[in-house]
Amino acid sequence: MQMMDAAAPSAAPEAGESAWWVVCLCAGWCGVCREYRSGFEALARRRPELRWHWLDVEDREDLVEDMDVETFPTLLIGQGAQAFFLGPLLPQHAVLERLVDSYIDGAPAAALLPAEATPLFLRIAKALA
Repeated sequence: MQMMDAAAPSAAPEAGESAWWVVCLCAGWCGVCREYRSGFEALARRRPELRWHWLDVEDREDLVEDMDVETFPTLLIGQGAQAFFLGPLLPQHAVLERLVDSYIDGAPAAALLPAEATPLFLRIAKALA
C-alpha cells in the first residue's frame, strides 16, 4: 500500500503505468480535513493496490502552483499520464469509495476536467512517486 504525505521528487508516471492514484488535496488548518483523514487512510489500507497520497496544499505550494483549492477536501484521481477527476468531494468516506470505484471499474472520459487537472496530476505524481 502506498499512503503517504508529500515526499521527495522522483520520476513521473509513464503513459502505460497502470497504478491508479488517489490524492486528497487538503490543508492542515482545516478541521474537516483533519476529521476526514482517518477514513481516507482506512480506505487506503483496504485498497493497497492504489497509490494514496495526502497532500497539504500549503506545505506543497510548489506542486499546486497557482491553482486555487477553495473547497476541502478536493480529490484528484489519475492513472498513467492522465487525470480523470479533480474536484471537491463531500467529506463522507462512502462517497470517496464509490467515486474511486467508479473510475477504476470503467474510467469515464476526462474531457470535462479543468484544464489544470492533468498538469497538476503529473506534477504531483512526479514529486510523490
